Amino acid sequence: MDRWKGRVALVTGASVGIGAAIAKELVRFGMKVVGCARDVDKIKNLATECQSSGYSGVLIPFKCDLSNVEEIQSMFTAIKKEHKGVDVCINNAGVAHPEPLLSGKTSAWKNMLDVNIVALSICTREAYQSMKERNIDDGHIININSMSGHRITFNADVHFYTATKFAVTALTEGLRQELREAKSHIRATGISPGLVETEFAPRLYSQNPEKAASAYSHYKALEAIDVANAVIYALSAPPHVQIGDVQMRPVEQVP
Repeated sequence: MDRWKGRVALVTGASVGIGAAIAKELVRFGMKVVGCARDVDKIKNLATECQSSGYSGVLIPFKCDLSNVEEIQSMFTAIKKEHKGVDVCINNAGVAHPEPLLSGKTSAWKNMLDVNIVALSICTREAYQSMKERNIDDGHIININSMSGHRITFNADVHFYTATKFAVTALTEGLRQELREAKSHIRATGISPGLVETEFAPRLYSQNPEKAASAYSHYKALEAIDVANAVIYALSAPPHVQIGDVQMRPVEQVP
């Protein structure tokens, strides 16, 4: 990770869970991390925690609603003005709503599309353009996907969410192909965790706390730091090594 010290990383959805763990680890390794989310106060608290721990990097909180295209573009403009640009882009932000295919709300489906697919694609495009205009040829774009992007479970509540994650699988491979065609050495990685004990289930089942609690009661789930460690693994690989897809799940999880 030495070659990343002092360089700029963007982590979306950095206020809680996996995003917060990734941001914290990158700061620990000396990176300048722009952490964005709607709840910027939590990122400010995390930045203070990193500073108190004596980490060599810095966490820069940035308020951004990723369902709003103008806010995403304004964020990249600000990063360019204040930090020159992005060297690493971690597309972590994602939302899930319990809206089945036969009865789900259109507004909820659109929100999942906007955040899980469109925002990820905009951030990818803007990060690449930022690297290209500065002749950065060793950058890295990492999409935090899901095992839901590789198989379909018997749970109607997450079928539309699953479709958005299948799209992330396709987008990540498409990105690799376009980067190769452009003769770029910027790398693209997809990391697909299974069940992770975060705010995901409580948010998904906010109207049903018992169902949310039961999601983590059957076996030992992954922890956010496990996913952050996978990010560090991908970034730590030598420049000629592309870590394409990392699939990780709890030992007892089926499927």
